[in-house]
Amino acid sequence: MLKSCYQSKVLEVGCDEVGRGCIAGPVVAASVIFPHDYSNESIKDSKTISPKKRIEIEKEIKKHAISWSIGEIGVVQIDEENILNASFSAMHLALHKLEVRPEFIIVDGNRFRKYENIDHECIIKGDSKYLSIAAASILAKNYRDELMKKFSLKYTQYDWDKNFGYPTKSHRDGIKKYGVTDLHRKSFKLL
Repeated sequence: MLKSCYQSKVLEVGCDEVGRGCIAGPVVAASVIFPHDYSNESIKDSKTISPKKRIEIEKEIKKHAISWSIGEIGVVQIDEENILNASFSAMHLALHKLEVRPEFIIVDGNRFRKYENIDHECIIKGDSKYLSIAAASILAKNYRDELMKKFSLKYTQYDWDKNFGYPTKSHRDGIKKYGVTDLHRKSFKLL
């Protein structure tokens, strides 16, 4: 069972991103604020849940969250500022779009760029320890997967509906045969 919060005396938001290891498409982050006493055994790290189950859980997250939001940073900005900084920018955007201002931020991972004047804590494997971070990982993953499926309708030769922009053999074979698109990260090693 995941912990409901890191600090119970303040309004806390969990933040996570998805798509850092991809060679195509945006990096997407989500932020989720739950009530302190909220619990849900179905919410886990998005990587451990089937796509169908993730979609069901997303409805629960959105229903019970005090506030939630998504931030998306495209390939141009990823190539300009590097993927780590683009990940921070996506998280900042998700935090900025929240309807309720949090008092404390918990972030999955070991690095984060301070957001405004709000204190934060980086938590390695936070998506497998804290409910709000796991929920953020689910929202970000669902949103990004759907986006890559849409892009895949235009660019059928890269299998984005299956690999979601990650550097699989079929994706790299597509690049070898058809070249790169405007959705490929030119600053990444594509082949």
